[in-house]
Amino acid sequence: MREDQFGLPVSLNSDAAEADWNATVLAFLAHGATTPQHLAAVLQAEPEFALGQAVKGLFYLLLGRRELYATAAEALRLAEAARRGGGATRREARYVDALRAWVADEMPTAAVAALEQVLRDTPQDPLAMKLGHAIRFVLGDGAGMLHSLERVLPAYGHDHPARGYALGCHAFALEEAGEYRRAETAGRQALWLAPDDAWGLHAVAHVYDMTGDARGGLNWLTGREPAWARCNNFRFHVWWHKALMHLDLGQIDAVFALYDAEIRADRSDDYRDISNAASLLSRLELEGIDVGHRWQELADISSARTEDGCLIFADLHYLLALIGDDRGPATARLLARIERDARRGGTDMAARMADPGQATAAGLRAFGAGDYATAFARLASARPTLQRAGGSHAQRDVFERLTIDAGLRAGHIGAAEAMLDDRQTRRAGREDGYTAARRALIAAARGAGPDHSIPAQ
Repeated sequence: MREDQFGLPVSLNSDAAEADWNATVLAFLAHGATTPQHLAAVLQAEPEFALGQAVKGLFYLLLGRRELYATAAEALRLAEAARRGGGATRREARYVDALRAWVADEMPTAAVAALEQVLRDTPQDPLAMKLGHAIRFVLGDGAGMLHSLERVLPAYGHDHPARGYALGCHAFALEEAGEYRRAETAGRQALWLAPDDAWGLHAVAHVYDMTGDARGGLNWLTGREPAWARCNNFRFHVWWHKALMHLDLGQIDAVFALYDAEIRADRSDDYRDISNAASLLSRLELEGIDVGHRWQELADISSARTEDGCLIFADLHYLLALIGDDRGPATARLLARIERDARRGGTDMAARMADPGQATAAGLRAFGAGDYATAFARLASARPTLQRAGGSHAQRDVFERLTIDAGLRAGHIGAAEAMLDDRQTRRAGREDGYTAARRALIAAARGAGPDHSIPAQ
């Protein structure tokens, strides 16, 4: 039995495995690309390490790919064998409980509950803190993120090695709760304490997005590239934020340059990368901008993911890509599978397929077909529960924009304007580029007469 860098007991036997485990946790906290290599080294040296196997399984589940459930299940088998052999502390065993809940019952909410048990006993455990934060993000549980962070933050004193990363998570949770000033302060402190805390840096970028300050956001990100340069695919997401800021300012050449050179540089099939790209292309097309052939490679990947069914957030972005490239049969397959999963029920993800998944998916299909009245009705019906799809306010904003634009194109000017007002209120009352452009369209439509629809650009 040894102690890790945070003073927590770990069931490891060798100095090398302990060093690799410490490196694993720090890399995970920083979204480091080296996380899997460090963990692989730990498990190669000590495959009976129950905590390492449990964490491996949870990492794979967070990737949101159905075929990786088998890998997670094998990690669970090894973790449980080690636990039965007495090779796990109570804290480590609760990580195994978290993995079992997700693998066996597809209930990440139960996995979060197991991690919260860890944090009740050892609030200073940053691995449980960050994993719980990540799973809640997938579930769209913003309130839970904030409550959890604020319960454990007192344990992260100035001498805690992970204080910066905890502040970065707190910053993001504050931003999602609309506490923008506190979020910016916490995010800046996080980066000062942990210069590689890409999550804290990105939380501040979210603040600039949600307060309609694209120029301030660009100033914040420019020159801080080292904070996300060594990240895993999360680095593409930070570039995505920068592209959104350029889009808000109408700097379209800069948007395409970032899309081609950074956001889709690797052409990966990770759902988070597809989500970045599909939502950005959708935003561009809503502004009447021709995106060329960029939908094609996203649709090629998405057409192979129609039966996945791990996350509705992923499915909705696959659907954007399929509709964007007019892949009718693949679109139909994905919609049918969402409906099947919604009827199945009994799991966290099936519940989200049902609500908000079905209505949102039907609305996106109708929008792609030019049936804006149906699109508006369906998207508007899903709007109150859309947070359950997961992701952030900034990520879900593509669906908000599509809803408002559907209303404008269908002639529901008053209802669309009310949504626009609500969107602006939630964004600190400030008018961003999207809002300004739609207000101009509304004014022009009202000048043309009552119930005048706004054509697609």
